[in-house]
Amino acid sequence: MERRDFLKKTILAGVAASLSFDGLQAALSPSSSSNNLTVESVPDMVAVMGGEPAQLLERALKEMGGISKYIKKGQSVVIKPNIGWDKKPDFAANTNPELISALIKQCFQAGAKKVTVFDHTCDNWQRCYTNSGIENAVKAAGGTMLPGNDEVYYKTVSLPKGVKLKSTKIHQALIDADVWINVPILKNHGGAKMSIAMKNYMGIVWDRTYFHSNDLQQCIADICTWEKKPVLNIVDAYRCLRKNGPQGRAVSDTSLLKTLIISKDIVAADTAAIGLFNQVEKMDIAQVGHIAKGEQLKLGTQVLDRLNVKKIKL
Repeated sequence: MERRDFLKKTILAGVAASLSFDGLQAALSPSSSSNNLTVESVPDMVAVMGGEPAQLLERALKEMGGISKYIKKGQSVVIKPNIGWDKKPDFAANTNPELISALIKQCFQAGAKKVTVFDHTCDNWQRCYTNSGIENAVKAAGGTMLPGNDEVYYKTVSLPKGVKLKSTKIHQALIDADVWINVPILKNHGGAKMSIAMKNYMGIVWDRTYFHSNDLQQCIADICTWEKKPVLNIVDAYRCLRKNGPQGRAVSDTSLLKTLIISKDIVAADTAAIGLFNQVEKMDIAQVGHIAKGEQLKLGTQVLDRLNVKKIKL
């Protein structure tokens, strides 16, 4: 190993080792002092730190009541990662392929009859699927990859609760599925400021141009009002993209956090993820306007003290 590579890996490992859950507290309301930890019930959110992707997922799902609480025997499942960019996993532009592989296996263990994975990519879809490592991971785990590069795959749905976005075209696979799981990566984003669970919805629609020309932050919140909510939001924070998002320029733009955050509450998941992100790169949550707009649309809460949150360090 070259000295430069050794130093880079040593620095990244040091970042991961020094992280704590203190960043989640920064996301709490000023009047709050601590999370409400209730061991008797299934948590509203679980954050696990300090393991490899499959380990993090296994422990988080166990704490959330097990995968069978969310995926039933015979169901068709769609997993929606971020696969938007023609980048290798070390760039943290796309969801970690090991996490997707582990999640597919969990779904099949719960009795899913089919697990499908897709994204409406920004770069060439075939190169994104291949170079992200996700296509190979999906196939090896027994899942099915579908393209999202043609309007023929999408069907118009209405969004009666939307403010700016009243209807849009959503991928047919998602419409037809019994359930779906939202699996974004935690990263900086030039336009939306951050790309996490709410922003990941932009990969399920056909016309993203409308979002960018009609109040991007509001449209991101609006698309999340679609009646078919994910059964879980699983935020991949194993390696995050600190700057130059959404695709990054170099591996040095990333930080190894070795963390996973899971919740049914999409606003809370994004809020907690930004709290974690702030340990490696400062981001004022007020700049990420779609999160507050999502709360206004009653999609969830930014006040984590209202939730039963379980934090685990492996």
